[in-house]
This record gives sequence, C-alpha cells and structure tokens, in this order.
Amino acid sequence: MRVGPSQDEIRRQNLGALLRYVHVHGATTRAELTTALGLNRSTIGALTADLAAAGLVTEGAPKETGRAGRPSLVVRPESDRVFAYAYSIEVDRLRAARVGLGGAVLDRRELDRPRGLTAAEAAPLLAGAVKEMRQAMPEDAVCVGAGVAVCGMVRRDDGLVRLGPTTGWVDEPIGTALGTELGVDVPVTVGNVADVAAFAEHARGAAAGCDNVIYLYGDVGVGAGIIAAGRRLTGHGGYSGEVGHMVVVRDGARCECGNRGCWETEIGEHGLLRAAGRSDARGREAMLAVFDAADRGDAQAQIAVRQAGDWLGFGVANLVNIFNPEMVIFGGTMRDLYLAAAAQVRSRLNSNGLPACLEHVRLRTPKLGEDAPLVGAAELAFDRLLADPLDVN
Repeated sequence: MRVGPSQDEIRRQNLGALLRYVHVHGATTRAELTTALGLNRSTIGALTADLAAAGLVTEGAPKETGRAGRPSLVVRPESDRVFAYAYSIEVDRLRAARVGLGGAVLDRRELDRPRGLTAAEAAPLLAGAVKEMRQAMPEDAVCVGAGVAVCGMVRRDDGLVRLGPTTGWVDEPIGTALGTELGVDVPVTVGNVADVAAFAEHARGAAAGCDNVIYLYGDVGVGAGIIAAGRRLTGHGGYSGEVGHMVVVRDGARCECGNRGCWETEIGEHGLLRAAGRSDARGREAMLAVFDAADRGDAQAQIAVRQAGDWLGFGVANLVNIFNPEMVIFGGTMRDLYLAAAAQVRSRLNSNGLPACLEHVRLRTPKLGEDAPLVGAAELAFDRLLADPLDVN
C-alpha cells in the first residue's frame, strides 16, 4: 500500500508554494494567498510566520487601502537580503548580477569578452565582478545559489557546456570553474541562455500567463527556449532548442557547427553582415550599424535586412507549425532584426504558417529586455530554495 505524504512533507510543499507565489507575484495580501493557494487563513498565517522567522519574507500593513475594516497583512519577499548571483556569458561580453528574491536586479557588472576566452579564463573575471558587488551588500545578506546562462549546448545533469560553436567551447566545465573561483558554499547551476531567458519571460515577463512559448535568442548564432504546456522543454540530455542548426539551404554557407546551410547562417551575425557587404566586421554593434544604415536608406543594407527578415519568418513559420505556441518572443539580436524587418517576418509567417496554428500566435519582444538571461539564470538558482525554503536557509 502506498503511504501518503507526511504532515511535514505537506508543510514543506505548502511553504514552497507560498514562497514561490510571492517570489513571482511580489507583495501579496494574506487574503489573496488564501484564494490563490486554496488554503485556509490560519494555515496561511502559520506558513508566513515560518517564512518570516527564516528571514525570507516580511509582513506588514498595506501602504494604502480604500476598504473599511481591518486590512489584510501584506507578505513581501526579502529582496534586499536574500539573493542569487546570476551570470550571462555571451559571445562579446560577460555580465554578472545580484538578483534578489522576487526577481529584482539589485546590482550588476559588465565586461568585454574577447572571443576565444575559455571557461577557466572567464571564471576569474566573473568572480572579480562578484567581489566588487559584495562591497555594497548588506551585512546580513544571504546568497542561496548562483545561475549561469551561456550560449551553447549545456548538459542538464552537471552543467557541462558540451558545445558552444559561437564561443569556441567544447566540454567546458564553467559551473565547476566558477564555483571554485567564487569560494562560497552555494550550488552553481548552468543553463542555455535562450532556455533561461524563456524561463524568465514566462515567469514574470511578456509571456506571463502563456503556457506555450518560443523565445528566440540571437547572438552570433540562434537558439530557442521552448515552454510547452507550462513546462520548459529541454530534451533528454538538456540539448533541445538548437533551432539555429535547422538546415534550410542545401549545401549553403558553412556554419560554425560544421554543417552547411543552417538557419543561423542566414539570420545570424555572419549572414547579415555578409549580405550587407560587411564581412570584415563582427559583433552586435556591427549588426546594429546595418539596421541603422538600412533605416537611413542604404540600398545594400536594406536588401540584407529584408533578406534576413524573410528567412527569420521562414524559420518561425516552421516552429509555429511544429509547436503551436501562443507567443514567439524575439530576444538578443533577433529582437533587433525583428524590429527592423517586421513586415518581412509577418509576411513570410503568414505565407508558410498553417492557418490553425496562426490563429492565436502573437509576436513580441522581451518585457525584461536584456535582463531576461540574468533573471532567468537567477531563477535556476532560486529553484532549490523555492522547492524547500527552510532546508536551504
């Protein structure tokens, strides 16, 4: 006979559910928590008292109320005190942030990243940024973990970056290297940048309330984070979402992965700059310069942008037909390309997308902007705390 959960297990599950709700939704009254979680008032009161005693939330009267009678107490996450470190390792830059419980970015640092930098070389640079941020932290601040967003195929079990064609990484243990450099006893969780950005936008960004989402992220290459039925779709080993390596042109341009004709060779950095006659340039600034030139009337730049926009719509149509999302979000350089060539994207999508799949799909840019990878990396770190709040603290 299967034994049901113990009272202690139920209590821990309820603590996690309450803290997760406040973490995602922010300041919430006890009355709202009672309705949202389906628990009675006395249980909500006991749970919030436990979380407050652990230093994870605070309780207080609402700042204002237009109702008569005694107002319901408001539960707030301890954002300034409880935090996670978040890192985003991109092709041309390294970013580090301190993100508070509740998703607020409390502090941040950004460094240039020379192309070819290994994990062993990147880790001390990121650790140095953390040491700077520590100087401004409250004395009682508590770090619950660290999360890393990286451009590449990340093995789910241990965070090993198996392949990062645009960064030149092969089997790079960035999580281990960073944990050693940080010198703190907290877990370091690693995820693909598109996947964690999708996670963030789904939790608290443009896709909040949407259960089926595709987040397209562009740097030099292109990847996707996929939310299906409200859950991250990461695949067997954690390698799903490598949509930039869909082959769209037989015997096309050589891709950094070694194949030819990958989607990212047409819409990524190299494809756009090649079409614009600027093959010697590189980086996001070079891509932005093409968009600016097209806007100012440069004929070759306009052709390059329209061509890349058409290819972007072509690939998005395929993804929409396969996954039937409610929303497609364009992040990184894909945001810039989408904004510059929205007409071409929508035209191709309408031509190639199945009518039933197009009925409800919306195209959007990230509500969290460039912070999406950092906020998503922090969510990876917070996940352990939210699963069992009292055990972590």
